[in-house]
Amino acid sequence: MTHSLPTTVFFAAALFLATSVSIPAQSTEKDEKKEPKRPSLSLKATPGTGMVPIRVSATAEFKGGDDDYQEYYCPAIEWNWGDGTVSESANDCDPYEPGVSQIRRRFTGSHTYKRAGAFRIVFRLKHRDKVLTSQTTLVRLLGGGY
Repeated sequence: MTHSLPTTVFFAAALFLATSVSIPAQSTEKDEKKEPKRPSLSLKATPGTGMVPIRVSATAEFKGGDDDYQEYYCPAIEWNWGDGTVSESANDCDPYEPGVSQIRRRFTGSHTYKRAGAFRIVFRLKHRDKVLTSQTTLVRLLGGGY
C-alpha cells in the first residue's frame, strides 16, 4: 500500500498530536481563591391585607449562597414598618472565621398597625451605618383605626 506525501504528512501530524503531552495551564490566584457566593434575600409579610387594628408578621430569609458569607455575618437588623415605627436589633458575636462562622438565614419581626393605609415594610441588614442589603414589601390595611 503506497501513500501519497500529503496523506503521510497528515498521519504523522495526527500521530504526533495524539501522543503529545498536554501541559496544564498555570493556575492564577483567582483560580486558587474561590469567589464567595452572595445569598439572595426575600421578604414576606403576613397577612398582606386586613382590617386594622392588625398584627403583621414579616419574615426575611436568605436563600442560596455561602453559609459563611462574611459580609452578612453578625449584622445589625432594622425593620422600618412604614408608619413611622422602626425596630432595630444587633448581636454580640464571636469574631468571623472562614468556613466556621455561619450566617443567620432567617429574621422575623411583627408590628401592630392601628390605622388604615398602604405601608411599605423595609428590612435592612446593616454593619454600623452601612446598609449591606435590603428588601421591601407592601401591606394594604383597611378600617377606621384609632
